[in-house]
Amino acid sequence: MHSSSGVSIIHPRVRESAEACQAEFVSAAPFPHVVIDDFLAPDFAAALLENFPAFERGNSVGDDGKPGGKSTLAKIRQLGPAWQQLDNAIQSPEFLEAIGKLTGIGDLIYDPWYLGGGTHENRNGMSLDPHVDFNYHPSERWHRRLNLIVYLNPEWDAQWGGCLELFRDPHADARPARSVAPAFNRCVIFETSERSWHAFSRIELPPEHANLTRRSVALYFYTKERPAAETAPRHTTYYVNRQLPMHLDEGHTLTRSDVAEIKQLIEQRDGHIHMLYAENTALRQAQDAGLTGHLLYLAKRAFVRFRK
Repeated sequence: MHSSSGVSIIHPRVRESAEACQAEFVSAAPFPHVVIDDFLAPDFAAALLENFPAFERGNSVGDDGKPGGKSTLAKIRQLGPAWQQLDNAIQSPEFLEAIGKLTGIGDLIYDPWYLGGGTHENRNGMSLDPHVDFNYHPSERWHRRLNLIVYLNPEWDAQWGGCLELFRDPHADARPARSVAPAFNRCVIFETSERSWHAFSRIELPPEHANLTRRSVALYFYTKERPAAETAPRHTTYYVNRQLPMHLDEGHTLTRSDVAEIKQLIEQRDGHIHMLYAENTALRQAQDAGLTGHLLYLAKRAFVRFRK
């Protein structure tokens, strides 16, 4: 586990099957991705889990500015030798080249700030709506190209939810094209693009496992260039609220579970709308502040008064 080689953290079998992985990645639906079990060397994966940070140590403030059921930690080097080794490895030319061979995307760049990445932990009841990620690095002129997620859940049943969901079009599709359970040392690598719609299903743990959380490490990789046909104007993460389940159709009699699910979907949609209004208000307040805001106010006032 203490080898200095960047690829020593990857299971040798994975490196040996790089060609097959790349073929699966390129041909996968609904967008390029590959699922690799036993991705990390076993002792290394165990060391990451053993030193995974407590929920309270990470940042659990959500997009609405309130504490929630998701905790993230970007400064992974603070978590001990195993996490320092991970950080050393993923920025090495050997590791970046290995991921390039697995996906066919070369010249990858590591993000030393782990913006949006690092450790992720989700508590019971949490879910994530379908979305496409921000497409440029927030502070650099780099194109976001790959998401690499390794799950660290030694005890997990797909029936408990928390499954990564890949969508063809969440505006139209109620069900994902593929669902992947977050099993221990399972890695999912997918291309970040304008069609890489992904989410995870609501975590619904049985009472005897209510203390469990969904744990993972998320790594994002970039390139300086990307094909012109795949390039879009800079944007932030774009969410789409989930569609009604397919069984809720004409003639169906609502059950207690159906009503609870509909209420949850409405609450999520209302929360999304409230967040957008709050962001709009904050932008307007920033726009109105200072000398620039005063000049803009005078210009608007003059336009309204003299437009006739």
